[in-house]
Amino acid sequence: MNQEVTRTQHTPTDRAFTVLLSPTRRGARLARLLTTAHLGAWGLPSESAAHIVAELAANATVHGRVKGRDFQLGLTVQGNTLRIEVTDTRGDSVPPGPGSVKPPRNDAETGRGLLIVEALADHWGITPGPVPRKTVWAEIDLVR
Repeated sequence: MNQEVTRTQHTPTDRAFTVLLSPTRRGARLARLLTTAHLGAWGLPSESAAHIVAELAANATVHGRVKGRDFQLGLTVQGNTLRIEVTDTRGDSVPPGPGSVKPPRNDAETGRGLLIVEALADHWGITPGPVPRKTVWAEIDLVR
């Protein structure tokens, strides 16, 4: 008797890195440096990803900061996509989503971070929960 076994194949994660960082300017800077180092070690371009991480980590330290709670940086490469995730513990402080970010006044000193993410990422969004968290993520297509 000839039998074939069919297995469902899930796309494996090619590379992954996750770290908890303090919600400080130093933690945000370290997130950017770790991103550049890991992507370099993986042989992947890092310039756009480093800018995205810098903006998302800065937002996590300013808008998502809760005393005594770290934020998490996650980098995942699956197939031809780099996914960046920054998770903080202020799920009640949700930024505007893709397509609804408004440019600040010309003389404003802040408010451009998500515009930079929107310009550099191929896709981005916000995932709520689990309570009290939220994750702001961005994806970059590695093959163009």
